Amino acid sequence: MIVDSWNASNPRVSPDGRWVAYERRPVGHSDQEPVSEVWLASLESTPRRLAVGSNPRWASDSRSVFVVDGVELRRIALSGGETVVVEWDAGIDDFLPLVDGIAFIAADSPATDDIEVRGEFRPSRLRLFRDGEIRVLYGDRHVSEIAQQPGGGPLAVLTWSRPELYPGLLHPELHVVELSGEVRDLGPAAVEAHSPVWRRAGDWRIAYLGQTGPSLQSGTAVYDVVDGNLTLGLPACPFELVQTDDGDPLMVVAEGLDTAIHRLAAGLVSRHTGLVKEVSVGGDSLAAVVSTAYEPQDVHLNGVRVTDTRPWAREIEWGTQSRLEYQAADGLELEGLLVLPPGSGPFPLVTVVHGGPYDRHSDHLGLHWVPSGQWLALAGYAVFLPNPRGSQGRGHEFATAVSGAVGQEEWTDILTGIDLLVADGVADPRRLAIAGWSHGGFMAAWAVGHTDRFAAAIVGAGVTDWGMLAGSGEWGLFEAALGGSTGWEGVGPHRHDELSPISFASQVRTPVLILHGAADTNVPLSQAEYFHRALDHHGVEHEFVVYPREGHRFRERRHQLDVLDRVRAWLDRRL
Repeated sequence: MIVDSWNASNPRVSPDGRWVAYERRPVGHSDQEPVSEVWLASLESTPRRLAVGSNPRWASDSRSVFVVDGVELRRIALSGGETVVVEWDAGIDDFLPLVDGIAFIAADSPATDDIEVRGEFRPSRLRLFRDGEIRVLYGDRHVSEIAQQPGGGPLAVLTWSRPELYPGLLHPELHVVELSGEVRDLGPAAVEAHSPVWRRAGDWRIAYLGQTGPSLQSGTAVYDVVDGNLTLGLPACPFELVQTDDGDPLMVVAEGLDTAIHRLAAGLVSRHTGLVKEVSVGGDSLAAVVSTAYEPQDVHLNGVRVTDTRPWAREIEWGTQSRLEYQAADGLELEGLLVLPPGSGPFPLVTVVHGGPYDRHSDHLGLHWVPSGQWLALAGYAVFLPNPRGSQGRGHEFATAVSGAVGQEEWTDILTGIDLLVADGVADPRRLAIAGWSHGGFMAAWAVGHTDRFAAAIVGAGVTDWGMLAGSGEWGLFEAALGGSTGWEGVGPHRHDELSPISFASQVRTPVLILHGAADTNVPLSQAEYFHRALDHHGVEHEFVVYPREGHRFRERRHQLDVLDRVRAWLDRRL
């Protein structure tokens, strides 16, 4: 049921506020690339399929939707009929319908499959399609995002030094580009700049999201090109900016386990229990993807659910999900979630650590192909979902606490929560497990090298050597900011060795299930190979499973099902 469901994402409200177009994709599928469809919904009608494609964008008259389908940009009329507007062999990264024409971002030519020249500069350029002709508006640097000033003005253009995440995101810049081709360079933006919008503060200015400080693990702030950091001191974390026609953009903010929507100038608009993301506005309407503790993620329009991705969810008696508030060893206030199966404790307890580390467990329905709260609770496990230091939702200082210090206070934050659940009689101390994916996989690998308390562990796509990751992962020095060093600074010892689970492999006694995608470029397979060889050398019971063709997030139905079944079987045998 989990894997054969579908996700509704990327909602876009029509300019008149009547409709929302959104993407519909299967969770698991038999091919590498899922078929994406664009659907249409409103408060007055049931959802209907509009076209095959992705990235819906509305025409200004609200009568048609533009979608990308492979190398084609097509216009789909709501009344029926479609037209190919642009066909570009290299594919279209992003686009923006204009009153007269289309602005789009694309590379000059398709990448070759047989030979890859690392470091070759193949930027995507900003192009304008108008009157049947295509011309380059900006092409000196790699163009990542664009936004048009409300009322049909110039384009805010965000560029990277290179197309790759690293080092591209280390050196972002902003530009104002007129449709005539005139360019005004605004200079460097904050590291990891993204999501440009226009705001009116006397005159029109550009705002965007970027890292809050010199550390590459410092959380996200809203920047104005004139006034700088607009969210300095905010005890929460903005994670989306939404353009509005009136010039006062919306800011979507993670506030602990919940979500809030603010106006940049006018302040708080609304607070929402659980998860709200992918916000879009048009006319007087607002759409978003919303999930609460017992409701799966669906598109809502003006507070009304207009999609039904998992109708069977209303027929299931879910585990009881509650908020857990406690103090860290140093007195810092922490929070997380606890999901309990029916019955009374003590229960076998699985602690599931989120990725990131700049991410969070929000108070929404956790039901995914990776280890998740309700999937495990329905099998009889209590599940602890902690938000330790480094998580999103508590502001800059909380986020940056793990910079060069992963596995330190964040580990004791997690351990303190487990101790609390044991002391309260919720968790059976003889039946504890820890699991996670990505940074959560790192924490699971770190945990078993520092304690024998766990009866089982699951390391999914986890980091085991920070120095190797800095040199081989697609985020480069962003990972070194977490691990503390790269290994090429000079003669060791290096900080990353002190913070890498591989350094403590000789102390592991816990049975470990290692899961990894063969084509993972975020956390390459070598991370899992290294840990597997170390555990094998020390005679530690473990199982190492490699999934062909999969990246950091698995796509194929058979592989997702295997993860779900294998995780529960691994826990059942030991807990």
